[in-house]
Amino acid sequence: MALRLYDAHNHLQDPRLAPYRAAIMQTIGREGIVKMVVNGSCEEDWPQVLALARQHSQVIPSFGYHPWYVKERTEAWQKNLVDCLDRVPAAIGEIGLDRWIQDYDAPQQEEAFVWQLALAARRNLPVSIHCLKAWGRLLEILQSEPRLRRGFLLHSYGGPAEMIRPLAELGAYFSFPGYYARERKARQRETFKQVPPDRLLIETDAPDQLLPDDRNGYPLTDGVSAKPINHPANLSAVYRFAAEMLNEPLEALAERVEKNFHRLFGFGNL
Repeated sequence: MALRLYDAHNHLQDPRLAPYRAAIMQTIGREGIVKMVVNGSCEEDWPQVLALARQHSQVIPSFGYHPWYVKERTEAWQKNLVDCLDRVPAAIGEIGLDRWIQDYDAPQQEEAFVWQLALAARRNLPVSIHCLKAWGRLLEILQSEPRLRRGFLLHSYGGPAEMIRPLAELGAYFSFPGYYARERKARQRETFKQVPPDRLLIETDAPDQLLPDDRNGYPLTDGVSAKPINHPANLSAVYRFAAEMLNEPLEALAERVEKNFHRLFGFGNL
């Protein structure tokens, strides 16, 4: 039986993938990728995400202000975000907190994050969350804000293992990226072994978070920088590595992830 695969987080709209996009969509069909959540990061790329959702049935659009770009918000950003959400069934994201980047503005990040969380709670929408070096504060905010009944995704979860349980109790799902197959990511792999079975998802984060070279079945190169980039069809390789890591048959993992994906992102078009 052919596997049905689900990418919980990527950026198909990224300009680095644009020259390859038609071929990418053909390849993901051959790889059995049924759905992919395509995350907008700012007002500038939300129209591209919307267009992809209208062109391709595999795309679940997600619109949000990434913490890297909150300083670029226009006065109409909230209206623009709501307008996108009114056009198609969608999630909210990628949103979150990031204290890793230089010159981060914590108050601006938190203001945008909390407003978008509240919008998701009002509309009962799933949320994709980015967090770097702000796990304690993230937990505090999630505990103090209205509960997200649909749940939320912690994309490429890199927080401590001891936070998995309290976050799961708040509705968290944890998505595993292929980048964690790299040798130096042993801590993250051990953490994911403690994720509850009904809260695990898989992602590519394409065009970022490349697998190790020996597992990269679809090498791509950015035409501008000549640097390697991640192909969304590498999702199948991420599934295979996750199955090895968890010592679980690939078919059983795929079936479990499918159920988890539908529970979080189960819009009527799935």
